Parts: sequence; C-alpha cells; structure tokens
Amino acid sequence: MSAVAEQTGAWLEQFSDQPPAPAWLQSLRDAAFARFAELGFPTTHNEEWRFTNVAPIARTTFAPGRKGVVETKFPKSTIQLVFANGHLLSRPESLPKGLEAGGLAEDPAAIQLHLGKHASFAENAFVALNTAMLADGALIRVARGAVIAEPIEIVYVTTGSGEPIAVHPRTLVVVGADAHCTIVERYYSGDEHAHFTNAVTEIVVGDRAVVDHYKVQQESLNAFHIATLQATIGRSATFASHSISLGGALVRNDANATLSEGSDATLNGLYIVNGKQHVDNHTIIDHTMPHGTSHELYKGILDGNAHAVFNGKIIVRKDAQKTDSKQTNKNLVLSDDAVVDTKPELQIFADDVRCTHGATIGQLDAEALFYLQSRGIGKSQARSLLTYAFAQDVVDRIKVQSLRDSLERILFEKFHEHAN
Repeated sequence: MSAVAEQTGAWLEQFSDQPPAPAWLQSLRDAAFARFAELGFPTTHNEEWRFTNVAPIARTTFAPGRKGVVETKFPKSTIQLVFANGHLLSRPESLPKGLEAGGLAEDPAAIQLHLGKHASFAENAFVALNTAMLADGALIRVARGAVIAEPIEIVYVTTGSGEPIAVHPRTLVVVGADAHCTIVERYYSGDEHAHFTNAVTEIVVGDRAVVDHYKVQQESLNAFHIATLQATIGRSATFASHSISLGGALVRNDANATLSEGSDATLNGLYIVNGKQHVDNHTIIDHTMPHGTSHELYKGILDGNAHAVFNGKIIVRKDAQKTDSKQTNKNLVLSDDAVVDTKPELQIFADDVRCTHGATIGQLDAEALFYLQSRGIGKSQARSLLTYAFAQDVVDRIKVQSLRDSLERILFEKFHEHAN
C-alpha cells in the first residue's frame, strides 16, 4: 500500500462517520476528500514545504474531537464565540445592529455563496482535509455600512482525553460594502495532550470596507497547528491581518490576500519560538488590479534549537499597474543552534510598479548591549530588554488595546524567564 493510501485510509473512517449534510455541502465535502486522497500530505520534496516536515502529523492516528466543556482560561469579551474541540460551546446573548455571529451549521443555506469559494483545496491537502471534515465553525456577517465598534472574538479551544485528537476549525467572515469591523481569532490548548489543529479562515471584504484581523496562537508545545487564511478584498477596501505565533511544536501559517482595484492590504506577523519548536509562515499577496497597496512585516525571535521559515510572495498581475508593495522579514537569533530559512519573492508582470522586499537574520546588537550594561543593567536583563524592543515593533501595530496589553504581558513574562 502506498504512503498516500495509508494516509487516506486513516482519515476515511472519520470522513464516512460524519452526520448527513445538505446536498451542496456534501458535494463540496466529497470533492475535497477526493482531492485530499489524490494529494496526500505534502513532503519536503514539495517546494512549498521543503523546510517543513509534516511526517509527525501524517504518521499519527488522530481521534475526532468530541463535544465537551473546557476549563482553559482565556480573556472574555463582549462579542465572543467559543468552540470546544471544533463544536460551538457559547455565543453572545446579544449583538449590535448589523452583526450576525453564530455557527456555520445553524444556517447552511446562508453560507453557500461563499464557503469554499475563496480558500482553494486544489493544491493544498490541509485545506482539502479541513473542507472534507467540515461540520461546524464560525460564521460572522457584517451588514453593508455597519460599524461594529467592539472586537468580534472567535476562540477555539482543543482538549484531549489522553489520545491525540484532530479538529478542523472553519471560519467564514463576510463583511458588506462600507462596513467596519475587527476580528480576533484565538487558539488555545485545554491541556498538554498532543492534538492537531487544522484551521481554514475565509474573509470576504466588501468594497470600501475596513477590516482588522488578528490571529493569536497559544497552543501547547505538544500541538500541531496548520492554518490557512484567505482574504478576498473588494475595490478600495482596507484589510489588515496580524498573526502572533507563540506555542505549538510544529506550526504552519499560510496567509493569502487577493486585492482588487485600489485595495490596501497589510500582513504582519510575530513568531517567538524556543526549544525544538518549528514555525513556518508562508504569505501570498496577489495584486490583480491597478492602484493596489500592500505592506508586510514579519518578525521572528528564535532560541534553543528552534527553526523558523518565512516565504513571502508578492504577485503583481499584468493589469495591476501603479501597484505599491513593500515586504520585510527580520529575525533575531538568540542561540547558535537556532535556524532560519527566509525567502522573499517578487513576481511582477506589470511595468509601472514600486515593489521592494528584504530579509535579515541577526543577533542582538553588541553596542546596544554594552550601552545598557554600562548604565548598570545586568547582561541578562539587557538582553531581555533588547529582545522585547525587537518584538514591540509588531505589537505596537495592534489596535485592540486589550489584546495589545495581554501580549505585552506575555512577552514580558517570556523574556523575563529567559533573562533568568
């Protein structure tokens, strides 16, 4: 039996045991599983995965996540959906005018127009598997012209029972024209058991809408986390996404944005890894129409034997004249054993554009370290301060005050522990 067949067989039972779905959704599931069976999990022979070995996921047998109450502590907010092992656990009692927030399973007909139409599973086995296992997830809809002042939070908590489990969170956000909103995705582990989170988020940004999106991943060091974000941005709309990766044994984030005429997109990220953690960030910003603008800043801090990968691709199509795009990846390496593989890419098919990219890998500035020590600050504390300052550049770009405050506390504790 081939490796692909073995992988498919391990998931076939779970796929077959799913409850019945509407005909259009079942057709989508069937097509996705068929594609997953063809692709199998990627290997390091695949160019897009050559620095990330997902064999630990492929060779593990995961049980499906079961319904239940989780004990994990996480910040509470006014508008919050909470999912436990992929199942909707709680929702807000009331919502502001112009906002709908609930589970995908509650109104299957309402999601048919967009679900699965943006995040393609044609070449991505993990998106295919997520779509094949699609049962529930978060649905956020913001009406045309609505301004939602409070952040809309979606919390996914995964907790095991001794055996490895897999969950496939699915999030669909549809924002109408001229609307404004903020979306916060949070991923937690309910315990230290191994689990596999395979998440897909589709965000549709209407013309002239403004959407701020944040993703915070704080799962256990025994968790596998694979996630795909696909944003489709309307004409003259503004979209910003900030990805914060703090936990997980093996993490892969794919963040993709497709721009229309006059769109503005920002993709920022911060990843902090230690020990034997592995984090891989792949981004694609696709300029399809003229006068688009994009900005990208990803920063990484590595210690121990950690491994980080960054691959950022900017595509400027033939018709996307007057594009202005900038991409930057900076990595701070605190250990001789940490490894960074970074690959910024530009694919430009238009001739009237302004595009730049760059990547750096370095250690703490010796002169700055000496300066702080000369002012009576101990070496370990000086290292902690400089490391904190490196990360602060991304944290300061977060507009949600409560989220920024909580991240600052996490960073302070993390670097304070390192200093000691």
